[in-house]
Amino acid sequence: MATPRVFIIRHGETEWSLDGRHTGTTDIPLTANGEKRVKATGKALIGADRLIVPKKLAHVYVSPRKRAQRTFELLNLGFQGPLPWGRHGECESKPVPCDAEVEVTEDIREWDYGDYEGITSPQIRQKRKEQGLDPHWDIWRDGCPGGESPADVNERCDRLIEEIRERFHAPALNKPKGDPDAECADVLIVAHGHILRAFAQRWTGLSLHEGPSFLLEAGGVGTLSYEHHNIDEPAILLGSAFHVDFQDDDKLEKLEEV
Repeated sequence: MATPRVFIIRHGETEWSLDGRHTGTTDIPLTANGEKRVKATGKALIGADRLIVPKKLAHVYVSPRKRAQRTFELLNLGFQGPLPWGRHGECESKPVPCDAEVEVTEDIREWDYGDYEGITSPQIRQKRKEQGLDPHWDIWRDGCPGGESPADVNERCDRLIEEIRERFHAPALNKPKGDPDAECADVLIVAHGHILRAFAQRWTGLSLHEGPSFLLEAGGVGTLSYEHHNIDEPAILLGSAFHVDFQDDDKLEKLEEV
């Protein structure tokens, strides 16, 4: 029986992500190249025989920012009924059917950078030096004046992690082997760089003050799960294999024998 997973996807490239400018509350669109790369990600990683299997998704969480919502649209998952926002553009290819519910949540919006919104890390260090503050700024330790502290972000991440485990993962892990409902418990999150890195850090129970030593590039995909099929052993899945339907595989072998 498969262990349930959380797929985290950072929104595609924007003009500010290219420049290294901190983008929290500012709502700016993806670049043309960003849209192309997200489309390629969807084609490569989403499908019945891919990393993210639509029929295995139980729920989708998306940030309230348009750049994350447009990224989700370009992944080209097909859902019954309208999305919880007005579409930000069209998709060219045929969508892959999916029955999961899509939800917009503030818990996965980007870190509120406050006074550091729209500026780069070198500019932040210079600004702090001029203000008589420690120029060796670390967002995981210091947070953002006028915005969110690590404790604020920690609270948001923990709240969503608890919800995912209680609503989707714990019930699936407790079902008997062979129960088809246990196979439909994966969760997809489409959001932003800092908040998703914080989410992954908290997923494993580590403090944000320790600072995650992993990155998630624009349009990148990460996977979180559990070791030993045990909800008390959360883990980051460093490498994921594509899904294989063994029934289809058996059919293929029989055809090859004919």
